Amino acid sequence: MLIVFSGLPGTGKTSIAQKLAHRTGAVYLRIDVIEQALREAAVLAGDVGAGGYHVANALALSNLRLGLGVVADCVNPVEESRQAWREVAVAANVELINIQVICSDRQEHQRRVETRTGDIPGLTPPTWQSVAAHEYAAWAEPTLTLDTANVTPAQAVALILERFSLGN
Repeated sequence: MLIVFSGLPGTGKTSIAQKLAHRTGAVYLRIDVIEQALREAAVLAGDVGAGGYHVANALALSNLRLGLGVVADCVNPVEESRQAWREVAVAANVELINIQVICSDRQEHQRRVETRTGDIPGLTPPTWQSVAAHEYAAWAEPTLTLDTANVTPAQAVALILERFSLGN
């Protein structure tokens, strides 16, 4: 099973995705970690661009083909990145679950972004201005949308486990 978490920075998707991966024993792939590793490797002529997603897609496919579940943690802001995840699921012949994480309380979302400390060495967390201006296309297909203004990470994980019968 491929579970892809999508949403703007500061919505709480990493907290939920990490807890779910731990709870289910799935491989956890975080785009921010991959992108920072690519920057630090200094092998790219320009910005990372879609490179982190390409690496994550390849790692996800490799692990899914081994029979392992994968939890991907990313902004996933455009149809092209969403389509790539669909293609990975099809190639691996596994179910794809898309989970969009939002924070409908704008003040709380801003507070989270402005007060969080980075947990990836060398990566500067985004500013509220960059998050508020971030491209994020509306979904053309239904997703499970979790609003972290109304649920805690633990409640979100419990909801996902129940909804998709993932409990151990």
